[in-house]
Amino acid sequence: MTTALITGATAGIGAAFARRLARSGYELVLVARDTGRLERAAADLTDKYGVETEVLTADLATDEGIAAVEARLADSARPVDLLINNAGFGNKGAFGAVPLQDELDMLKVHIEAVLRLTTAALPGMRERQRGAIVNVASVAAFLPRGTYGASKAWVVSFTQGVLRDLGGTGVRMMALCPGFTRTEFHERAGMGTGNIPSWSWLSVERVVDEAMRDLARGRSLSVPSKRYKLAVAIARMLPSGGLGGLSSKAARTYRTN
Repeated sequence: MTTALITGATAGIGAAFARRLARSGYELVLVARDTGRLERAAADLTDKYGVETEVLTADLATDEGIAAVEARLADSARPVDLLINNAGFGNKGAFGAVPLQDELDMLKVHIEAVLRLTTAALPGMRERQRGAIVNVASVAAFLPRGTYGASKAWVVSFTQGVLRDLGGTGVRMMALCPGFTRTEFHERAGMGTGNIPSWSWLSVERVVDEAMRDLARGRSLSVPSKRYKLAVAIARMLPSGGLGGLSSKAARTYRTN
């Protein structure tokens, strides 16, 4: 059986990946911080789809949490064929208004965890000459927006750079860059979404379906929906920082619903 490990697996895009992959017959390793929520999610997936589902409680903002997932990925007796590095969060407020430790925790999850888990997964995948890694970034990677946007830009650059080094190994890598998606992301960050137009929202199911299609096509970058593909294309054509004012303002003006 093919096994997928998903971080941030109990909500939003991570949970949608879990449902999509379970429906396709993948066995799952679900990673998140809340053991109770993990166990409920695992039981639900097993009941609905009849797949084996393992839970791994880990906080990827800590060395211990990252190490626990590294160990699972490196276990050659239980190989992981698909790694979804999805865990992440946002901080409310402009740079300087957010506590430094919160910014460091974000970098730990968005950058260090992605680097270390990718490094742990690749040797086995290369040896088996198959496997795939999806690193969830964001359209914010192309729009200057403080630490969040910078960390997601790193994810895109890292993913595409490593993929070049994997040529001929049978291993695929892809950065997934969704725009506004209906998840718990904004609520957890204390951000309201009342001023975000309804047409800009994507469902988690659409994001995951387009991601899986793009991965099957061998693409290194997936930007779900034509509207966000256009936004990224425009951002790439503009001078560096051309959208910085708009992006920075948006990050500080979310209204409560």
